[in-house]
Amino acid sequence: MSQENQATTYGNAAQAGYATIPQGGLPQYTEAWALIEAARRMAEATAAENAKEKMREALRLNWRLWTIFQVELTTGESDVPEDVRMNMLTLCKYIDQHTVGAIAEPTTEKIEVLVNINRDIAGGLLDGLKRTVEEVENTHTLEHAGDEGAEQASAQLHISVDKTI
Repeated sequence: MSQENQATTYGNAAQAGYATIPQGGLPQYTEAWALIEAARRMAEATAAENAKEKMREALRLNWRLWTIFQVELTTGESDVPEDVRMNMLTLCKYIDQHTVGAIAEPTTEKIEVLVNINRDIAGGLLDGLKRTVEEVENTHTLEHAGDEGAEQASAQLHISVDKTI
């Protein structure tokens, strides 16, 4: 995506309540970011002045996110291994059921369950991404010993993933 398109697409990030938005090109990182952002909003909603209304808004946002995951796992070709796909679909079903109950009667305890799930899944995504980066770095280092540009790019990606974790 060009910088001009990114500015248009992400230009309203502050207005939407986002402090930062991930750059394109790393789907695992974007998914982890979205899970962490939804978890943050749910956690903050429990302490809001109008907590029940804010919790419902945050729950609906989280539910939409998990619906996107569910659609991605059930339609078209998926790179996700079958056992992981089935486990994620089972988790999506649980998220659906738990969210319906939480929207009907939002409580801090119900929110905490979803916050913890989001954080755990995001952590797993980021750990997997970090391992992939390390594998690529090791392979790339062997193939291109002394290539300063590649080392700098790899270091920047590594720092970005570490900051998120």
